[in-house]
Amino acid sequence: MSVPTEQPLGRLVDLDLPRPAPDQRPLSGRLVALQPLSESHADGLFDCFTDPQGWTYLGDDMPFATKTDAWRWTADRAKSRDPLFYTVLQDARPVGFCSLMRITPEHGVIEIGYIHFAPALQGSAASTEVQYLMMRHVFEDLGYRRYEWKCNALNAPSRQAALRLGFSFEGIFRQAQVNKGRNRDTAWYAILDHEWPAQKARFETWLDPRNFDADGGQKRRLQDV
Repeated sequence: MSVPTEQPLGRLVDLDLPRPAPDQRPLSGRLVALQPLSESHADGLFDCFTDPQGWTYLGDDMPFATKTDAWRWTADRAKSRDPLFYTVLQDARPVGFCSLMRITPEHGVIEIGYIHFAPALQGSAASTEVQYLMMRHVFEDLGYRRYEWKCNALNAPSRQAALRLGFSFEGIFRQAQVNKGRNRDTAWYAILDHEWPAQKARFETWLDPRNFDADGGQKRRLQDV
C-alpha cells in the first residue's frame, strides 16, 4: 500500500538489517583487555569488590559475600547472552566487568551497561579505554546504528561519565523501573553511528601516551579534546 506523500517520513536506512549479534570476541587495548566472563575470573572479582556501596545502582545487591558466592554469580552470568558479559583484565588480573545488553539486531541498537570497576580502575585512563574498545567493537565490527547508555537518574557519577564519554543526553524516563523495591527514573544517553568517527578521533587523541606525564597525569581532559 502506498504512503501519502504529504505525511512526513523518516529517512531511508541504507544498512543491512538485522545486524550481527555480538559474538563476545576478546578485545584488546594498550592498557586493558576484555575477555568473555568466565568462572576462572571469580576469585579475582571477589578480591576487587569489598564495598557494598559500589552495588547501590546495579540490579543486584553485593553478591560476593564469599568466594563460593562469587563463583555462583560468575557462572550464572557467564551463561547469559543478553546481557553479554565481559571481564576487564589489567596485567592479566580481573579488575571489573561490563556488558552489552538490550541487544536489538533488527534495529541495530545496543546498550552498554551493568558496569562495575574496581576502585583502582575507576577514573583511570584504563577505564576510558574500556569504553573506547566497546564502542569501536559495536560501531566498526558489528555495524550498529545506535549505542546507548542508561542509568539511574540519581546516579550522578554515571551521568557525568556518559557526558564525558561523548554520549548525548536524551531525557529521563520517569518511573521506568522498580529496583530493589525503590522507584527508578532512568536517564537515557546515546551515540549514533555517524557521530562515531569524531568520537573515535577524540578518544585516540586522549589515550595517546603523549597526553600523559611521567606520573600518569593527563595533560588534556577528554572533554577538552
